[in-house]
Amino acid sequence: MSESATSTLVSAGSKHGSTAEIAERIGRVLLEQGVQTEVIAPEEVTDLSPYRGVVLGSAVYAGHWVPSARDLARRVALMSPKPDVWLFSSGPIGDPPKPEEDPVDVQAIQETTSAREHRVFSGKIDKSELSFPEKAVLMAVRAPEGDFREWDEIEAWAGDIARTLKSEVIYT
Repeated sequence: MSESATSTLVSAGSKHGSTAEIAERIGRVLLEQGVQTEVIAPEEVTDLSPYRGVVLGSAVYAGHWVPSARDLARRVALMSPKPDVWLFSSGPIGDPPKPEEDPVDVQAIQETTSAREHRVFSGKIDKSELSFPEKAVLMAVRAPEGDFREWDEIEAWAGDIARTLKSEVIYT
């Protein structure tokens, strides 16, 4: 991160696109609230120096973040000085959402990135997009199909991030 870093990166590792849609929505809210924002997939982020803030998320499979998001978290952790970081996971489905526990690797990612917060958002399952092994796992755990994302909750969280960023740094 350079001394003149003023932009915010929103990035999410997404296997079937649902978590990427959450990142897009967060990015749109930040832009609407006057925060200079770029939404880029983790594997496409080549330079972290322009970013004063990072909102990083991942789909969760078998309790873990996807590799591209874990790799970007590792690169963010190496930045000096560290940007302001917020993390989110997408994956629980159903009503009530299951699983209830945080992803296995999130605590370590929070610690290494010095993240301000980690939020878990309900996900979306479209069985037509899944591989045979993924369908088998869903059948074994009796996971319901559907879109369980709570957009109002996601947008409210993004609004909180925007207010925090704007109160600490002037984004233009």
